[in-house]
Amino acid sequence: MTLNKPTPDCCVDFAFQRIGGKYKGRIMYSIHTHGVSRYGQLKKLIAGITPKMLTQTLRELENDKLIHRKVYTEVPPKVEYTLTESGQKLIPFIEYLKEWVEELVSSNPDHELYKHHELYGR
Repeated sequence: MTLNKPTPDCCVDFAFQRIGGKYKGRIMYSIHTHGVSRYGQLKKLIAGITPKMLTQTLRELENDKLIHRKVYTEVPPKVEYTLTESGQKLIPFIEYLKEWVEELVSSNPDHELYKHHELYGR
């Protein structure tokens, strides 16, 4: 099922339509951190994601040319995901956002993410 994205009003809207969403940044960062990734590996790395949501998000990232999906013709089927050149270009932005949140959270022990802070690597 392909969802039609509304026409963006500006470049910022266009960018966030591609990388916005609950799991897109985490999936891209996981592929960046762990290299070539398989579906099962991503499922284990992304806490709380359902199989349906992982599949949908991977398809969206692939359709937006941010990840590449390589299918091997073997039994059992094997599929690997890597970042495209375009996806790689977003990593510094994702890392900057990660650092920004870590700074925000570490300076505010009452912040809702403080208790989870160590889970996401400092």
